[in-house]
Amino acid sequence: MREGDCMNQFQLTRLKVLGFKSIQETEIEFGMLNVLIGSNGSGKTNLISLFSLLQAMIEGRLQSYVAKKGGPDTFLHWGRKRTEALSAAFYFGNNGYGFSLEATADNRLMIGDEVFYWTKSDERSIGCGNMESVWREGTHTGIDRYVKPILEKQKWRVYHFHDTSDTALVKQIHGINDNIELATDARNLAAFLYRLQKTEEKSYYRIVSVVQMAAPYFDDFILRENPLNPKSIDLEWRAKGSDLPFMASQLSDGTLRFICLAVLLLQPTYLQPETILIDEPELGLHPYAIQLLASLIKKASRKKQIIVSTQSVELLNEFQANDIIVVEHKDATSTFRRLNSEALSFWIAEDYTLGDLWKRNIFGGRP
Repeated sequence: MREGDCMNQFQLTRLKVLGFKSIQETEIEFGMLNVLIGSNGSGKTNLISLFSLLQAMIEGRLQSYVAKKGGPDTFLHWGRKRTEALSAAFYFGNNGYGFSLEATADNRLMIGDEVFYWTKSDERSIGCGNMESVWREGTHTGIDRYVKPILEKQKWRVYHFHDTSDTALVKQIHGINDNIELATDARNLAAFLYRLQKTEEKSYYRIVSVVQMAAPYFDDFILRENPLNPKSIDLEWRAKGSDLPFMASQLSDGTLRFICLAVLLLQPTYLQPETILIDEPELGLHPYAIQLLASLIKKASRKKQIIVSTQSVELLNEFQANDIIVVEHKDATSTFRRLNSEALSFWIAEDYTLGDLWKRNIFGGRP
């Protein structure tokens, strides 16, 4: 974490996890900028997926989420034969929310307990033995006015822009009115850009300018109602020196992913969630585009909390040691450890980059 991090009541300060996927037990402190670095299978994606589970809990769709992901054994550390229950506690400053989940005989996850935390140490149970969350009922104490607003606003989002296949939703025609917020898979990218173009010109043209830096042939988006279906919109664009409209399918995978990331990180701050989680955003990006991405992440982290997972040396090189959380898989469990810049001061003074040190296995995180 960086000195001077100023976090608000909706941003995550601490997380405790027991028995979740590859994580047997861990406790992590978060700042405004958090970069998870580690090899394939170390547990980076598992940690980020915990926030998707949290989202499902808060939205009252725990059972459908668990079923779609493969049942209880997918979530319990080494399955129910080894781990009977998982638990997680999310702390937002002095306040927090936690739960435990237990496998049932009919292959579901039951909420063993659900609690609100207040002033870090005091806690109140909301309920137990439920199949869906009852957080909205609260504890009927003064704690509710501190914790419930955090859950009501749901100020965190997990973004995945990996799918750029022909059937990717971001490439399909979409309802033009679906523009309240950028979807976590960017399926409504065209509609959201249309909104920005009409109402937030400064942000819109900043996005266009940054995309041009990553893709010099790119001129602008063509954002218009579909002539055959005025309530819908396609993602169209034009190249420099041409008036011919191109479709999203004619963008390279890397360029399309970069556009999604640029829109996410450059949209007006009032449209962004307080905590932005992105799993391996470097996929398919040119090294220069990765440098641009790092710049966007650092700028966004001045006001919004960013949690990013990566295994990119180029991306790692753009950050400070205190921003990095090293993820390793040891003795059948994932571990999480934040780097200390002072401990690496000798190497950094010798002009080694963080990427150099990672490749040399100086601070771990390698296979």
